[in-house]
Amino acid sequence: MFKADIRGAIYGLTAAAIWGGMYVVSDVVLRTIPPFTLLSIRLLMAVIILGILVRGMPDTARPTRAGMLRLLGVGVIGFGISVGAQFVGTDKSTAVNGTLVTSASPAFILIFAALLLRERLTAIRIIAVALATIGVIVIIDPANANFGSETFFGDMALAVAAITWGLYSVLVRRVSAHFDTLIVSYYALMGGLILTIPAAALELTSRPIGTVDLGTLVGILYLGIVSTAVAMWMWNRAFALVDASVASLFFFAQPLVGTLLSALLLNQQMTTNLWIGSALIIAGVLFSLIRTSKTAASST
Repeated sequence: MFKADIRGAIYGLTAAAIWGGMYVVSDVVLRTIPPFTLLSIRLLMAVIILGILVRGMPDTARPTRAGMLRLLGVGVIGFGISVGAQFVGTDKSTAVNGTLVTSASPAFILIFAALLLRERLTAIRIIAVALATIGVIVIIDPANANFGSETFFGDMALAVAAITWGLYSVLVRRVSAHFDTLIVSYYALMGGLILTIPAAALELTSRPIGTVDLGTLVGILYLGIVSTAVAMWMWNRAFALVDASVASLFFFAQPLVGTLLSALLLNQQMTTNLWIGSALIIAGVLFSLIRTSKTAASST
């Protein structure tokens, strides 16, 4: 059990760290390719890559028609609704608002894990998520947020993204009891395309693709292969190995890495808030993992 916790932590933290660092790349690529078109390209690339691996799996690992529809539905929630809503919210709101609102995802994971998986909502897990959430708030500083009427629609979209990502992550934990992580990831990514391709087609009527240079092409390859195929598989694998309420904490590596990279690459100042917030996030993650491991050890 302890080894599973460690492997789950490595997968989850690595996935979230990759997402935290992808914003620098996305910012460059989005100047040329509109958001839903880029998202569809990312999902298509990931589906092709994982599809090659799925073809090498035995037929016994393949889902039935009912199982396939179930996995596609999970993908509609995670990659269609949640990630799509995040794109809309980011476009209509602000970066600070986006980070603050979506940092609520781990709290929703806790709630859905208790409701759907019957995981115990222990004080330890609540405290760990609270510590990490406070860390994000300290880093971002709510004083920089703007929740006025002009960002209302975007903020609501971000709230939908936070809630549905929490639901998606818990559903991944549920279906992973029956299907291999590779199968789950492959069909979930295809499920996302059900919504993103129509959205991209509509988007392209008013926002055509610009000139794609070498830098943009490299960015697309990175986003499709590393940030989507690899990172999504890792995130799903983390939830297959670790209780959803514990794995929820891995999400906090995303804003932490994003902020640190902004300081390193964009010459933003390493403030006291950044150091304190980072310490709180790390403390929350370690606190939960250590307590979980001790509990598992005492029960064996």
